[in-house]
Amino acid sequence: MTSWRSDGYGWAIDRQKPLSFTFDGRQVSGFDGDSLASALLAEGVRTVGRSFKYHRPRGFWGAGAEEPNGIADILGAHHRPNVQMTTEPAGDGIVLRSINARPSAESDRNAFMDKFASFIPAAFYYKTFMFPDWHLFEPRIRAMAGLGALEPEAEGFSPTAPANAFCDLLVIGAGPAGLTAALSAAEQGRHVILCDDQRLVGGSLLYREARIDGQPGRDWAAKIVPRLEELGARVFVNTVAFGRYEHGMTGLAEHVGNGRAPRLWRVRATETILATGAIERGLPFANNDRPGVMSAEAGLHYLIRYGVAAGRKVVVATNNGLAYETAAALSQAGIEVTVVDLRSESSPGRQDFRVIQGQIDAVLGRRSVEAVQLASGERLAADVVLVSGGYTPTVHLYCQAQGKLRWENEIQGFVPDRNVTGLTVIGAAAGHFNLAAVLADAARATSGAVPSSEAPNWPLEISGAWPAPAARGRIWIDLQNDVTAKDVELAARENFTSVEHLKRYTTLGMANDQGKTSNLHGLALMAKLTGRSIQETGTTTYRPPFVPIPLATFAGRRGGQLMNPVRRLPLEAEHRADGALFREYGGWMRPAWFGKGGEAVEVPREAVAARQSVALFDGSPLGKIEVIGPDAATFLDFIYYNTMSTLKPGRCRYGFMLTEQGIVYDDGVLVRLDENRFVVSCSSSHVQGVLGLLEEWRQDRFDRARVLIHDATARFATLTVTGPKSRALLEAVGLGVDLGDTALPHMALAWGQFGAERVRVTRVSFTGDRSYELSIRADRALGLWRALKEAGRGFDAVLLGGEALMILRAEKGYIVIGKDTDGRTRPMDLGVSGPFEKKRGEYIGRRSLHLPAVADQARALVGLESVTGAPLPAGAHAIVRDGASKRSIGFVTTSHFSPNLDRSIALGLIEGGAERMGATVELYHLGQTLTARVTPTCAFDPDGERLHG
Repeated sequence: MTSWRSDGYGWAIDRQKPLSFTFDGRQVSGFDGDSLASALLAEGVRTVGRSFKYHRPRGFWGAGAEEPNGIADILGAHHRPNVQMTTEPAGDGIVLRSINARPSAESDRNAFMDKFASFIPAAFYYKTFMFPDWHLFEPRIRAMAGLGALEPEAEGFSPTAPANAFCDLLVIGAGPAGLTAALSAAEQGRHVILCDDQRLVGGSLLYREARIDGQPGRDWAAKIVPRLEELGARVFVNTVAFGRYEHGMTGLAEHVGNGRAPRLWRVRATETILATGAIERGLPFANNDRPGVMSAEAGLHYLIRYGVAAGRKVVVATNNGLAYETAAALSQAGIEVTVVDLRSESSPGRQDFRVIQGQIDAVLGRRSVEAVQLASGERLAADVVLVSGGYTPTVHLYCQAQGKLRWENEIQGFVPDRNVTGLTVIGAAAGHFNLAAVLADAARATSGAVPSSEAPNWPLEISGAWPAPAARGRIWIDLQNDVTAKDVELAARENFTSVEHLKRYTTLGMANDQGKTSNLHGLALMAKLTGRSIQETGTTTYRPPFVPIPLATFAGRRGGQLMNPVRRLPLEAEHRADGALFREYGGWMRPAWFGKGGEAVEVPREAVAARQSVALFDGSPLGKIEVIGPDAATFLDFIYYNTMSTLKPGRCRYGFMLTEQGIVYDDGVLVRLDENRFVVSCSSSHVQGVLGLLEEWRQDRFDRARVLIHDATARFATLTVTGPKSRALLEAVGLGVDLGDTALPHMALAWGQFGAERVRVTRVSFTGDRSYELSIRADRALGLWRALKEAGRGFDAVLLGGEALMILRAEKGYIVIGKDTDGRTRPMDLGVSGPFEKKRGEYIGRRSLHLPAVADQARALVGLESVTGAPLPAGAHAIVRDGASKRSIGFVTTSHFSPNLDRSIALGLIEGGAERMGATVELYHLGQTLTARVTPTCAFDPDGERLHG
């Protein structure tokens, strides 16, 4: 393939601004306006990559997003793997590395894989590497898999903040159809957004000959943009519409350059018009993957736009009339052209190039195109074969919106079959390939005027050309994933005839290009093999994204603190002054312990002092979500596993929230302030999740005017006073509350006063000792905390960190959601079966709890006592043995050394735990075997006397 720059062509490049970059170490020259692909083609680079499985040499096929072969890594500070060179602008100093090739695309040491192709057909992995053990082969297979390679030291993309946009009309595609539709709608006063994945608007007008409204097509297109902007429309270039989602939302990725990730736009439009064009297909013949076999439209594109002639002796193989425009343009540029037209009847008229009615049987040449062999036996010398097997309308977004397709024989392609609300498909995407018809279609979609147009009349007049069963040679269907016609035939023989099964069995359409040029050939061959029509065979499911989108685009600036910001206590500075060591708990920075003696010293000290005297604990992160309204009680009955509507004002009740699968999601105390006002006190780490759950079900099942939800977690601080001397300490502070058992029993609340601030005093406990939670405005909490510390000096009060609190709650058998529960823990496993047996009203998860399979999952939370006294490791599995095999019957969820009991304690979820009480179980952990005795969960003060002491 001896390509070069052709004088008189290449309007898109500036020859006064040269640039250079490297590809696999080779210096490549180009000009401002070039794509990486056009610059490489102009330099005569033939092999730009290697195929995925067989490492066969691959050259450029297309000129846009349909390209399956021309993919490379951009190295450097802003490393970018798997860049499509046909859509990436050339830049001075870029360092390109071919993918899936070592050391280079031109000379790949793994090219020997192709010699074993007959032994490694489709699905051979599934059949070959199961015996004796997949893990013996996995490391080497994984090392060879993949395409581009990540550079761990590279900076990668700089984040770009996502954005939202709203409009009356979103037009996707800025070719002649999209421009006409956008201008017509904008002139009618509609708010329009127009986007296109190219750097310049115009679509096919950028390389096809046309005049619109008396102007050259490119000039007409260029003048539309400022006119649209005058009318208030927004025009996004270099922006790909990659996905269509619920409620009319379209995802756009705007390429902003400068090492930044493409910006995510979430566009919600009243109406969307798809003017996305069509993708040219190849033709089936042997060795159709050789470098130098290209799309005919791509050949025209590179010549007109970049001035790059793909070769000196070009064969144009076609089954339709549109390829003649490419042949005519190449001939006019002084290139020797021969058209091989497989149609039995075609009337191209008088041309300056040779036309042969026939078809290519095979491409000849070991590393690139050297000649073609026709079915007639004639041999034609060639360095490039430009192929046009028809056009596939780009209906991806239409199908993502649940649109259905219809096979259209006239164009040999699928077209939209029915209307989708809020979505209209026009132009080539709807199967129109004549310019006048395209413009008329666009005008009709927006009730506008039809622009006048002139263009060469190259009628499509297509004749179907699909792979034939049992054809000679290796006919390549998916160029990147090395799927051949024989692979499709193998899938049919093994009964993988569903298109979805075919895709997964052969990997057809699973490469970067997602089958844009290959899928239809594979489906057509399967149709022939199974005696069905292409319509009956159907297509695979279209899913976003339309082209690969960097994950950094979806993440945006959500990284580090912006992804998961550390939440801080109102009293953090005070705690630090008191010697607190902080750790992260559920997204909050909280004191783990106080003092400089270290965990082994300070945590036991705090746990013992809390039992002996009184402890002060900052529980501000506990959820405080208010549920208000006349239907609040009914709503909470539905939300909670427990019945909450019978709770009296001024009282509290412990309860569970479940998922729809009946799994325990959160636990906590519900406080009823008055008849129509509740406070949901949920786990610190679950505040946002519980808030979302409440809002979801409020909007789904309840009158939103009768149930209101307000998250007051950040507004209030919660300070806990716990221990035998807690009542005495609070009386010394003087909140004006009667703290006696009659006036304020356990699980009740009262209102007190601290200075000018009102304080809610709730008597609840997470330690098993008498405890009070004081809720006060967060900005007033410091004064109360200091008053508690000052009064506490007379009672030997201790500041309590999170680690000691975990010991205290474990001594009582109190659970922590996510630690003592897993993804299948139901309330009955935790000993709470009353609502399951008695509650008749509907609640979240009720149906799932009553499924027959639930009864077979009888587990119970139990205590575990080490028989030898050695600590039991959290996560250790309780096992039963059956000969040489072991079966897990549960695991240790919590394990601590209790300084108050002077022994290790543990909790575990054990199968049949209630029936095993007093028995021993064998534990297995990292090759170590231990023995534990099953005990009740409460190891300290089992009668609960200290709760009222």
